[in-house]
Amino acid sequence: MIEVTKKSVIPIYGLAIVWVLYCILFPLYSFWHFVALACTGLITFVVLSLIFPGKTVNIETPKEPISTGDEKVDVLLTDGGNSLDEMKKLRDAIPNEEIQTKADQLINITDQIFKKLQAEPSVYTQVKRFADFFLPTSVKLLRTYSQFDQSGVEGENIKSTKERIDSALDMTLNSYKKFYDSLFENQALDIETDISVMETMFKKDGILENDFKVERKEE
Repeated sequence: MIEVTKKSVIPIYGLAIVWVLYCILFPLYSFWHFVALACTGLITFVVLSLIFPGKTVNIETPKEPISTGDEKVDVLLTDGGNSLDEMKKLRDAIPNEEIQTKADQLINITDQIFKKLQAEPSVYTQVKRFADFFLPTSVKLLRTYSQFDQSGVEGENIKSTKERIDSALDMTLNSYKKFYDSLFENQALDIETDISVMETMFKKDGILENDFKVERKEE
């Protein structure tokens, strides 16, 4: 998002009106008459610009296309980014602070999942399943809660559904955390293997058993 200030058109219209009125009311026979007209117009434009400075609007900057070298991974990352953007908008539209906090946590974990995919495309299959089945449901939960909040009606069905969504978000958060942790399974196995090999080498060299004991020479 970038902030852009759009200038007001009122100073330009004001300048035109002043020039027209000046030409009607005062003569333009000499050079100084035109100087006076220019000065009057300039003062009018400056004053109106200070009174009507324009307004600042936020404009979304276009995202750079994702390129990992694998088209299917790029598509999944792009779709994931779109889901994240929608979740952020829904989060902002929900006034309930507790739900906002849970939405923030969901957004953070989801972001980490796709960052893991970008760093390690080998987890594509797991993340694809997550993106196809679990992520859309999470977005739907937030969207439904937001719609019910904006309805301005608190009937029994709406209240009950919002409570169910609240509870479901807790379950979803726990599931997301477990899923994210599962993406590190292969990495954890690799480290465990490295540690086992290192321990074996230490034992083979007698480092762990002898603890570097030094024998004294007999004179």
